[in-house]
Amino acid sequence: MAPTTVPAPLSSKKRRIAVMTSGGDSPGMNGAIRAVVRMAIESGCEAYAVLEGYDGLVRGGDLIKRMQWSDVRGWLSEGGTLIGTARCMAFYERPGRLKGAKNMVLNGIDALVICGGDGSLTGADKFRAEWPSLLEELVKNGELTKEQVAPFQHLNIVGLVGSIDNDMSGTDATIGCFSALGRICEMIDYVEATAASHSRAFVIEVMGRHCGWLALMAGVATGADFVFIPEKPRAENWREEMCVVIAKHRKIGKRKTIVIVAEGAHDQNGKKITAEELKNLLADKEAGGLALDTRITTLGHVQRGGTACAYDRYLATLQGVEAVKAVLEATPETPTPFIAITENKITRKPLVQAVLDTKEVAKAIEAHDFDKAMSLRDTEFTDFYNSYMTTTTTDLDDAKRLPVQKRMRIGIIHVGAPAGGVNAATRAAVAYCLTRGHTPIAIHNGFAGFARHHGDTPLGAVREFDWLEVDGWASKGGSEIGMNRELPEESGMELIASLFAQYKFDGLFIIGGFEGFHALAQLRRAREKYSSFCIPMTLLPATISNNVPGTEYSLGSDTCLNELVSYCDKIKQSASASRRRVFVIETQGGRSGYVATLAGLSVGAVAVYTPEEGINIQMLAADIRHLKEVFQQDSGQSRAGRLILVNEKASTVYSAKLIASMIKEEANGRFESRDSIPGHVQQGGVPSPMDRTRAVRLAIKCIEHLESYEDRSDENIIKDVNSATVIGIKGAQVVFSPMKDVEENETDWKNRRPKEEFWMDLKVVVDTLSGRPKDIPRPESPLFGWKAKDQKRGLL
Repeated sequence: MAPTTVPAPLSSKKRRIAVMTSGGDSPGMNGAIRAVVRMAIESGCEAYAVLEGYDGLVRGGDLIKRMQWSDVRGWLSEGGTLIGTARCMAFYERPGRLKGAKNMVLNGIDALVICGGDGSLTGADKFRAEWPSLLEELVKNGELTKEQVAPFQHLNIVGLVGSIDNDMSGTDATIGCFSALGRICEMIDYVEATAASHSRAFVIEVMGRHCGWLALMAGVATGADFVFIPEKPRAENWREEMCVVIAKHRKIGKRKTIVIVAEGAHDQNGKKITAEELKNLLADKEAGGLALDTRITTLGHVQRGGTACAYDRYLATLQGVEAVKAVLEATPETPTPFIAITENKITRKPLVQAVLDTKEVAKAIEAHDFDKAMSLRDTEFTDFYNSYMTTTTTDLDDAKRLPVQKRMRIGIIHVGAPAGGVNAATRAAVAYCLTRGHTPIAIHNGFAGFARHHGDTPLGAVREFDWLEVDGWASKGGSEIGMNRELPEESGMELIASLFAQYKFDGLFIIGGFEGFHALAQLRRAREKYSSFCIPMTLLPATISNNVPGTEYSLGSDTCLNELVSYCDKIKQSASASRRRVFVIETQGGRSGYVATLAGLSVGAVAVYTPEEGINIQMLAADIRHLKEVFQQDSGQSRAGRLILVNEKASTVYSAKLIASMIKEEANGRFESRDSIPGHVQQGGVPSPMDRTRAVRLAIKCIEHLESYEDRSDENIIKDVNSATVIGIKGAQVVFSPMKDVEENETDWKNRRPKEEFWMDLKVVVDTLSGRPKDIPRPESPLFGWKAKDQKRGLL
């Protein structure tokens, strides 16, 4: 029932904040709603949901609902939007917006967080711009009094971009885009199996009217033969170009052909390129035709469906939290912001400019100004396009080959534990090497294989890559050339140096985790003694633990989180079905709590225990008291299951099993507790699209960095700190960090992790959104060495 009186404004800076989803649904929207509602309540504000998008705002009444903390329990794992979305023609007209303004005032709402696409956010900004005149008109018409509207003179709006197309300028990712990409890649992986079995071609049509992000990224992630996107139409001879590329792939022995076309793809004259047209071209049996048995698969709305991947869950959560902060910090003069992400950094940006830039892309495409359309996309988009072109036209363009004297013999080695994306990175590196005329050389089974099996017959551990074999590695998990944790010093530094000289390496590309980092550090330090190490070397971090210094992201960490989140969803379903049950889940991650914390953020864990913080008896006692209170209040409601995540090295005493037993004992039969250990499941099977695509982009940058060293004299290499680097994402940038600096200033060698971990502040967000009490006792920092001894002796 619609309110008839206007509630009094809240005291101080407290607000009534409404959240709304509008436009097409996208996975992750429910995570954003949950974050806005809970962060608003935690900040002392009142939270509201506007049901059915702008339609609910116009109709008001029961479609504007006060939200409580428990209303959004369990929403993280739900797909779509649980508060609904609908097209609303009425809001396009002023009378509709007038009704919306009245309904907001009647509910005392003066701030609105909107999750939707550019059209929805444009409407929101217009609503804010008209707000003073709408209130004026409502008073003039006698629908509200001056006294009623007086406290609501300023409307604050914050935008969250929910779109599977990733078509908003100013942000690297929109809520839902990586979940949709995951669905596409999963389907293409399935199709590839049948394509290879029958030696068929498949044309896959994906969404994207004005934005080719999904098509392009799917092409990068799956190693598709050809991709068509709206922003960058192929040359007028695209038919011949496609046939040449595919004929070349078939000639070297490929049994499958995958062509991906965005629904908005067209040629340079604006003529639409259809899946049917591509099928006919591939199947053409005329002289010179490819004559391939070809099928069409249109994925349609399956791309929108399902639950959100880990990335979309924590992106939506962090952006929802930031949206509430933006509302509370806003002044009447603050331009309407939207919450963006650049590389790894959550930022606020002006909404109006982003919408204008987004519309400029569509205008540029319509005007056939495709260079401008590409320039309006972010640099990451262009990087991925160039990376894709490198990997699909491998060894085809003689103009890209370097002169013979500039070509290099580049060793590629995997060091550490398996991680998703390692093979995709290797494939991209090999493709770039072949395109430029370099010789990529596989060092099988890490430094152990290098040292002890390099000369085996008939196949030694050191051999050139076979492109036909490597080309199929885009979607493969694990390591196809093998990897282990052995370091060069363990293999014998003198032996490794002699092998570097024997195989005449001009550069070294290491893909791996902390062991890879340590291996590169050892090689760098040994340069003064061994001339063969005086070559450019670089590390691409790849570990599920995401604990490599010099970067905030490692290949495999996203795949790990997806596997762990999927596992936790199933466990939580069991816990919820049993109503009052707690599961304590042990996560991997070494001495870094990254995996546990990000997974906790993505599944709504009630507590996360990490090595950085540790565990003590007081902390466990406080958390058990909190669980008792929670279960006492929920009265057996649905979605009542609870999860606690504990890193495998958070404590040497308090294991997941022991914590679960303690909770069970203290519950005194009022609720249950179980432990669960997913173990090596977390290393993942098929790598996630994020790990695959970033692997391609970063690997190519690594080889570009190596080939920039034309002068590889010992003196120059030893003097140049950038001749041994680790590539990484830091904040909003991709950077090469000199190993010497990272080793000396950024590395916690004892704990095998960076000294400063960017994600540490996220633990506060996990605790806040789970309702964990703020006064949980925290463990003391442990003492080591002489301090510990003297403390025990009573000398300190």
